Amino acid sequence: MTYIRPATVLICTMLVAGAPAAENAARRNSGGFFSGFTRPYRAQEIPPVDLTNSSRLESLLRAGRIYLSLQDAVALALENNLDIAVQRYSPMIADAALLRAQAGGLLRGVPTAVQRATTSALAQVTGGAAGIGGAGGAGGGTAAALTGGGETGGTIIVQTGTAVPNLDPVLFTQANFSHRTNPQTNSFTTGTNSLIIRNDVANFGIQKGFLTGGTISFGWNNSRVETNAGRSDFNPATSASFSLSIQQPLLRGFGLAVNNRNIRIAKNNRKVSDLAFRQQVITTVAAIVSAYWDLVSFNENVRVRQQTLALAEKLYEDNKKQVEIGTLAPIEVVRAEAEVASSRQALVQAETQLLQQETLLKNALSRTGVASPLIADARIVPTDRIYVPPSDPVSPVQDLIETALKNRPDVAQIELQIENTKIGLKGSRNSLLPQLDVVADFRNNALVGQINKLPIPAIPGTGIGPQPRNPAAVDPFFIGGYGKALSQLFARNFPDYGIGFQFTVPLRNRSAQADMILDQLTLRQQELRRQALLNQVRVDVRNALTALQQARAAYEAAVKARELQEQTLEAEQKKYALGASTIFFVIQAQRDLAQARSAEVAAASQYAKAKVQLEAATGRILEAYNISIEEALEGRVSRPPSPLPALPQSE
Repeated sequence: MTYIRPATVLICTMLVAGAPAAENAARRNSGGFFSGFTRPYRAQEIPPVDLTNSSRLESLLRAGRIYLSLQDAVALALENNLDIAVQRYSPMIADAALLRAQAGGLLRGVPTAVQRATTSALAQVTGGAAGIGGAGGAGGGTAAALTGGGETGGTIIVQTGTAVPNLDPVLFTQANFSHRTNPQTNSFTTGTNSLIIRNDVANFGIQKGFLTGGTISFGWNNSRVETNAGRSDFNPATSASFSLSIQQPLLRGFGLAVNNRNIRIAKNNRKVSDLAFRQQVITTVAAIVSAYWDLVSFNENVRVRQQTLALAEKLYEDNKKQVEIGTLAPIEVVRAEAEVASSRQALVQAETQLLQQETLLKNALSRTGVASPLIADARIVPTDRIYVPPSDPVSPVQDLIETALKNRPDVAQIELQIENTKIGLKGSRNSLLPQLDVVADFRNNALVGQINKLPIPAIPGTGIGPQPRNPAAVDPFFIGGYGKALSQLFARNFPDYGIGFQFTVPLRNRSAQADMILDQLTLRQQELRRQALLNQVRVDVRNALTALQQARAAYEAAVKARELQEQTLEAEQKKYALGASTIFFVIQAQRDLAQARSAEVAAASQYAKAKVQLEAATGRILEAYNISIEEALEGRVSRPPSPLPALPQSE
């Protein structure tokens, strides 16, 4: 055991030589001196999810009502929406996958699927999904393009091509203490028929792979042997060796481009995760804005239905008075009452739709949905109104398409996926080559010990008895302790070295051929998908622009129809007061006006959502609503909540 102490000293010296960086990192983390060494072997705990809502939501709540502006709705989505919160983990997953690739591990994919919840009560009533625009024929296409993506691999990807060496250094040690008793067939060699050996072994080593494909292994082996053999010159004897082994592929597995491909793919996946997060923000914001305009239009629709009910009730009361004085037939009261019941039913349906929309919007803007009674029972009061400008800015459709191709995250994602496939192809192509490795070994040996104190055994049959050992007959170069063994090692008194080549040729190589074919076919599929996506982007922009133009035309027609229906009802009421018309025509005019007002509200909502659809199709929605990706990634919007309106006297 005399060599254990100097060995320990040498190891400590090597560790302390590399300790300053680890020590500084440990001090920064206040984990103590050894935390820099133990950190790689401790689990990094991820904080639990935070299900508390941002303070913005409570600041907008007053007297049982949530006064919500469009900007506050967008800010609440960035802070509290669970779909965005889920996607917020994707960049961290990509960072961990990159760390794994930098160590030479297999790739793990990053999630890129974009979630989109139903945020319109219309979808619940009709059973369909409300598109971003909700108008024209472009809603479905844009939604599909924005919500697609899937994953670059949610589980471990089976690696094809040449295997990447382990790039993290591996330190290994072995300690073995043994006692063996071996019966001997003759005593001439050892001087005894029962050979007792005590062998203590302590080996150390380190191994590391490199991006060239090669590996280097350094070993430090030590052995101390003590026996009862009288013919050994040294007892106990200590042997030691330094060994350096280098193996470098020359064909298969050679080169940086082959062995760092996983790192490059992981870095691209990091960019993909950022794009996926941006895409999730775009999708969520587009859905929230559309839901907000739905809420505004449903509120307006309730107001229209209330006005219609008030008109029907007034007509009913006027008819009752005329029947009482005998100037009108009683059947007209029944007709007016039926119209009141029909208007009241339409009002109930509109209020139901409004309540459903409020519930969906509160669920999208809160981490706990409607679990909180304070939020669940609060009514949402939208403070913004739909504004249809006199005209829309005219932009050539080709400019809009170029903007979409530049800004849309899904276009950038598929470009990165194609680049990743091309990078992976280098590994598959390299695996077609034969295996040719150069192997070099260098070794320094040492042997020291103490002169055997046992006498030289007698030689049977010769008459020569046991002889005392002559110390002068032993080479003094080998006499000493472990320190002398180290001096022999560093002086290279007993060197070994060798170099060789290993050549392996797979005769059919079908597995590598299949991997190469499959990867090329995958690349061709991705190139076709890219072209299909580019075509779909052009279709989305054109359809969204057409939908916006149609929505404006529909709104202008609805406004004109409402104005004409108001004039028609006013004229019909005057004629009825003069006895030139009947209650039937008055009721019909009221119904037509109610439908015209509802159509105007719906047309304004369709225009607002068509505008959102165009912004989403061109990838400009974040700029349109002053959204910072950094704030979305942090989950905290610096913009303060909108000021609450003044309380009415009734409150």
